[in-house]
Amino acid sequence: MFRLDKKNAIVTGAGMGIGRAIATTFAAQGAHVIIFDKDRVAGGETAERIKAAGGSADLIDCDVSHGDSVGAAFAKTENEYDRIDILVNNAGVAHVGNVENTSEHDFDRIYAVNVKGVYLCTRAAVRRMVKTGGGVILNLASIASLIGLTDRFAYSMSKGAVLTMTRSVAVDYIKHNIRCNCICPARVHTPFVDGYLKQSYPGREKEMFKQLSEYQPIGRMGEPEEVAALALYLCSDEAAFVTGQAYPIDGGVLVF
Repeated sequence: MFRLDKKNAIVTGAGMGIGRAIATTFAAQGAHVIIFDKDRVAGGETAERIKAAGGSADLIDCDVSHGDSVGAAFAKTENEYDRIDILVNNAGVAHVGNVENTSEHDFDRIYAVNVKGVYLCTRAAVRRMVKTGGGVILNLASIASLIGLTDRFAYSMSKGAVLTMTRSVAVDYIKHNIRCNCICPARVHTPFVDGYLKQSYPGREKEMFKQLSEYQPIGRMGEPEEVAALALYLCSDEAAFVTGQAYPIDGGVLVF
């Protein structure tokens, strides 16, 4: 079950964190993974890890916030592969702040990557998938798209847009055999979290890590591999009856 043999899967922002976990998991299940990342060092490291484990992967330089870059990346992909079976819109950036202390620059930065980036990559993938008989699109949203979170104004805005884009694509392209879903994680332990704690709470990292972990009723943060396991299901043939849905993976946040 959950094999992705002979499938080509694009994963954006796969240089680290959740994106890397998804890329390596998909490759382990037989997919050829095409990494879209503007960080060639981090993306290259993910590709090498996949190859060292016996998997198949390529790296394509891509800044998802720029249409020309996305267009060039998809053109290269289409020149080398006969079809795109899976697109995972994982690339994203975070921001801490409420509406008053979110600058216009910060708002535009979040929008460019988290919203425009999903739009640009989805549009390019859908055009190809329509021609080749279908495919799967999976977006990384957040519990911030489902509930209000303190000091996450711009981030929540962006992930709310990801949720509604997911449902719009699912409705518009169901007759073209294209499924589209999104995952809504709570806090996941990634390098971003460690960097944020080091920068914002120097000397108090352990204390704040414990506090952030206990926000989830289950008592810890999620792991990237756990998100990747859900992504694998949603992109596999076993989930062929699932589209237009938002899947929380939240350690009980939405229940308690």
